[in-house]
Amino acid sequence: SANAVRVLEQSVDQLEGEMREKHIRRLSKGKCDPESGVIFLDIISNLERISDHAVNLVESAEEIRNKGLSFSVHAKQELAVLTAAVGEVMDLALDAFLQNDPALAAKVEPLEQVVDTLKEQLRNRHILRLQKGECTIELGFVWSDLLTSLERVADHCSNIAGCVIEMSHDSLDVHEYLDNVKAGGPGFLRAYEAYAQKYALM
Repeated sequence: SANAVRVLEQSVDQLEGEMREKHIRRLSKGKCDPESGVIFLDIISNLERISDHAVNLVESAEEIRNKGLSFSVHAKQELAVLTAAVGEVMDLALDAFLQNDPALAAKVEPLEQVVDTLKEQLRNRHILRLQKGECTIELGFVWSDLLTSLERVADHCSNIAGCVIEMSHDSLDVHEYLDNVKAGGPGFLRAYEAYAQKYALM
């Protein structure tokens, strides 16, 4: 329920603050590697931001209900494809973090790029429906908020995966890695094409 999401988000905020405080104390006492310690702080920060976007999604759902709005059948089908892709990218990122598995983490970025592509496709399809009078401007604002929240969740998953990869390669800068990945290496392109086919819109 919406209330459960809000309660959990508050718990995540509290846990993130407590973990950050404890971890900084460990860093200051030299009880953990400084570089890995900073990366870990980045990971828990990204996890907390995902919970914020979960609340944003709840607020969008509440707006739809309270205003008596309804998406078309096509819009619902499109949104289901995007949410499925975001669900998988979240699972991949979390599993990569929990298992400290850089190979699993490497699967996140191509799927995150597919999510970006889907977001643009859904935005463009909405504009076409709006032009045809099949959708209202008011519903369009909610649609845009939904797409933005889902895309940002995927962004944070990409950040988490990048951190996992960075921790496994002491000399590797995560931003440099992601730039190289996005440049389109053969492994990335194969994964991207497979995910794009899996989450193709009808």
